[in-house]
Amino acid sequence: MPRYRERLAGGLVGLLVGDALGVPYEFNPSANLPPIDLIDFEPPPGHPPTHAVPAGTWSDDGAQALCLLASLLECGRLDVEDLGRRLLAWRDEGYLAVDGRVFDVGIQTGEALAALRGGAPALRCAAADERANGNGSLMRVLPLALWHRGSDAELARDAALQSQITHAHPRAQLCCALYCLWARRILEGEARPWAAATESVRALYAVEPVALRELDAEIHPEAPPGGRGSAYVVDSLHSVRWAVEAGATYEQVVKLAVSLGNDTDTTACLAGGIVGLQQGIEAIPERWLTRLRGRALYKPLLERLLAQ
Repeated sequence: MPRYRERLAGGLVGLLVGDALGVPYEFNPSANLPPIDLIDFEPPPGHPPTHAVPAGTWSDDGAQALCLLASLLECGRLDVEDLGRRLLAWRDEGYLAVDGRVFDVGIQTGEALAALRGGAPALRCAAADERANGNGSLMRVLPLALWHRGSDAELARDAALQSQITHAHPRAQLCCALYCLWARRILEGEARPWAAATESVRALYAVEPVALRELDAEIHPEAPPGGRGSAYVVDSLHSVRWAVEAGATYEQVVKLAVSLGNDTDTTACLAGGIVGLQQGIEAIPERWLTRLRGRALYKPLLERLLAQ
């Protein structure tokens, strides 16, 4: 079992590496991807990358996750207004984006940040209708679980609050809470961390009928894992669980996540963070650690996280 600090580092760097691995293949259906053993930072011949960025570049997923971590470290708590300002700085100025370049912005996130730019409070910017259930808040939430020292109830509350900035539907908020508690149970060494996280979520929301209805009718956390790698928040969460449970090594897990196609960067980002927590930073292939770009951006934040 890797040491706690190695697992924290594995979670943060694992999500960035997974994101970068998925970037070249984004928006492609599974059938159009190369064989799984050929999936790498640089696609093989015949598979042109989706985005014209250098290999090893993380996307909006990694940049927004670093925005959240930077805000937590600076404020010492979840400050949604500060986080909103940092997300807006990412969108407008390339803050914590590799090369300062923003090349992928989700529709719901873009609309929420436009409202924030117009002066709306951070928790009044996002749509809360049924269609507002993309994975844009889930993709950035893992640093909260790495940093948080509060109770399960406080962690779940903060996971939901950070979601409300861009994705305010209860379903998206619940998926963020479940993912964070999953990560926490892994860090605690639970033998069945997903099941334990599900039990915790049910206990926390036992007197909230809307949340329980979302869990039972839409999220189905007790269902067998599986998914299509889409940007729908529930499918994204189940796709990640499938990849994590199907793969034995970090490399296998993130390649399986990418192999689902569609929203490849987010699925691999979320899966890479989880398996990084399980196996530690030493489990990430050296060739990917070496070629991951943006070291000057993430390394100071990681050092501050580990120094807590």
